[in-house]
Amino acid sequence: MSFDIERVRALYPALSDGYAWLDAAAGTQVPQPVIDAIAAAYTAGIGNSHGAFPASARSDAIVGQARQAVADLVGGDPRGVVFGPNMTTLTYRFAYALSKEWGPDDEIVLSRLDHDANVRPWVQAATRAGARVRWASVDVPSGELPAEQYDELVTERTRLVAVTAASNILGTMPDIPRITERAHAVGALTYVDGVHATPHLPIDVAALGADFYATSSYKWSGPHIGSVIARPELLERLQPDKLASSPSEVPDRFETGTLPFADLAGVAAAVDHLADLDPDATGTRRERLLASMAAVEAYEQAELAHLLKGLSSLSYVRLVGSPARRTATVYFNVAGHSPQRVAEHLAARRINVWDGHCYAWELTRALGIRDEGSAVRAGLVHYNDRSDVDRLLEALDDLPRHGDVNGG
Repeated sequence: MSFDIERVRALYPALSDGYAWLDAAAGTQVPQPVIDAIAAAYTAGIGNSHGAFPASARSDAIVGQARQAVADLVGGDPRGVVFGPNMTTLTYRFAYALSKEWGPDDEIVLSRLDHDANVRPWVQAATRAGARVRWASVDVPSGELPAEQYDELVTERTRLVAVTAASNILGTMPDIPRITERAHAVGALTYVDGVHATPHLPIDVAALGADFYATSSYKWSGPHIGSVIARPELLERLQPDKLASSPSEVPDRFETGTLPFADLAGVAAAVDHLADLDPDATGTRRERLLASMAAVEAYEQAELAHLLKGLSSLSYVRLVGSPARRTATVYFNVAGHSPQRVAEHLAARRINVWDGHCYAWELTRALGIRDEGSAVRAGLVHYNDRSDVDRLLEALDDLPRHGDVNGG
């Protein structure tokens, strides 16, 4: 297992601008092979799908290659890979389809750890169906999601358990296998939000127990495409609303309108990029992905340890959450400065971070910080290096000497 950060960074044109890109939890930059793949699709010419001419055949091939690539990334079946514009849109689509079978005697279990995209679609679908929503609570202040609470929350009336594989602000990684095992024991389905987890570690949807696994390629160096992965036989049970004239086959019937074929070429290229992050990895693409993402996880965790040590040495910085197992993501406040002011201070020093609730709507309320601007988020991915971390720490060290124009 090896990881050459200089080789990796050289693949990303955007990193040459002199900024420290610590905003990856909201979306990553794109390496040159992905840019080239998208350009090549347009250069060769693409047509709409299922036509009799070569440009159409190229589009069909791109779609098939993208489905196989995403399946390899997460350990799924390419026949169960559904594409859409983003995870939020797809989750609304699946919530509507699944809730057609719910009624007043049914319950769903949601988590206050989750991004709102894995909360609001289900709440709204349950409301339409008359089903009851039950909530898994977050431990405060640690930010953990105790798995044992699901023993009580999940009952014979539970139809669905939706939960995140990693918090998009705290990085918390719950015990997903235990949660999904409890759901399956009563015949409930599981919908796992893997948007934040997928860029940071090897993923195996079967090991997680995810009946539906959602991910977004723009979080792992691809274009803005979302996908949901499920077993084909499970998708066959669902009847989403669609045009009468559109395909009835799985997974096509879940994909409304024409797919973005050139971007899907970028999705496949992004998966190949991830598979090549460990140059010593061999075997199938799936095997190389597992090795490369294990190398990514080890590299990021080492940089995270350095970041956490540095933040803990700054007496005026307060970390939000202290999960035992987390992605390389930190959420913090600085005494005497609003989160917005901190983000502006860092931006002036060419450091990109986010501030605010970051759509962790329920979680920031549970933590008691949502109404005060929440906090600042910095996230590391495989193209960040030690200099990015040190620049952040140095800029924060300089902050107390500057007044907060926005108040405390």
